[in-house]
Amino acid sequence: MTVDPSAILQGRPPGRAPAGVIVAIAFSSLCLILVLAFDAMTGGASFVVGMMLALLPLGIWLPVILALDRMEPEPKSALVLAFLWGAGVAALIAMVLNTLNFIVITDQLVSADDGWYWTAVVGAPIVEEILKGFVLFGMLWWHRHELNGVTDGIIYASMVGLGFAATENISYFIDAAQVDQLGIVFLLRAVVAPLLHPLCTAMTGIGVAVAALSRPGALRFAAPLIGLTGAIALHSLWNAASSRGLPGLGTAYLIGLVVMVVLFVVVRRERRRLVGLILHYLPKYIPTGVVAMVDVQMLSSLKARKAAREWASARGGRASAEAMREYQQAATELALLHERAEHAAAEPVELENQRQALLWVMQRARGTFLPGGGTARLPWASSTA
Repeated sequence: MTVDPSAILQGRPPGRAPAGVIVAIAFSSLCLILVLAFDAMTGGASFVVGMMLALLPLGIWLPVILALDRMEPEPKSALVLAFLWGAGVAALIAMVLNTLNFIVITDQLVSADDGWYWTAVVGAPIVEEILKGFVLFGMLWWHRHELNGVTDGIIYASMVGLGFAATENISYFIDAAQVDQLGIVFLLRAVVAPLLHPLCTAMTGIGVAVAALSRPGALRFAAPLIGLTGAIALHSLWNAASSRGLPGLGTAYLIGLVVMVVLFVVVRRERRRLVGLILHYLPKYIPTGVVAMVDVQMLSSLKARKAAREWASARGGRASAEAMREYQQAATELALLHERAEHAAAEPVELENQRQALLWVMQRARGTFLPGGGTARLPWASSTA
């Protein structure tokens, strides 16, 4: 029997391409092309400068966000979809709706300045956070199994936010270049507050993740809505404060810093929780031979995991290293699956089928990087987190 381990690790039927994800990526890419084409036509020579400057923060923050999930990496296709949804679909529709909001609001007010203020404080936060949140709600509905903890919700939300911010920054930088204010605008949007959108949308991500892990009931319905409300409120508060000159900008920056520190603490606690799940559930599989205590120790430490992959690569080359990566991910997913079973977050039959599939991946991978079997003390046993 030929089974695709990557399909099992991604929770999709073997032999079947993720058609929904592929279509969503294609649609999001088309929307991004439309936005970029509009910016290129209206920005002229400033478009190239604006796009290059908008890409700079991505080189810093994308690796940082991806590093948060090293113990249980998310599927690349899902991460790409989240980013492109923010950069394409959400950015394109928000551009249209925010412009319409500005026109409607300005018609009811005395000046354009008032129209811009109320659009930024009320209209834009509602429109943008709902649009960014759509892809997270879609994951909750169709790919709930990928949301194994609050960290996953934060990571997917941050990818959406980074994509949206990058596209939005292009237009801001184009406008700033045309009025000779590119330096200050770049400083404010790329240096002072590069994580506004990821931080706000992370509230929605947390709510969606809580719902994914909750038993059927009120919390599963309410958590995403509470998270979305928090995202809108934080976005509105930030825009209102930052429009009040330097004191307001300082307040907005402090708010963002506090939120970022809280999210960092949450991610650290989530990692400790994951280690606890590994230590609790995986030793029960020692009698099956698919895991040894030395493996449990290795899986509980990022440093030991890296040492194990390096050892596997030196021992058996690329195939062995890939087998070790699959083993680590499958074992981690197995521990998380037991937690989902305790929370009744999926049907028992579905959970048991996935458990058996993950054990198959672990057994197959172990036979590749450790063909002789055995439970001898391996090089990573003494590594610590």
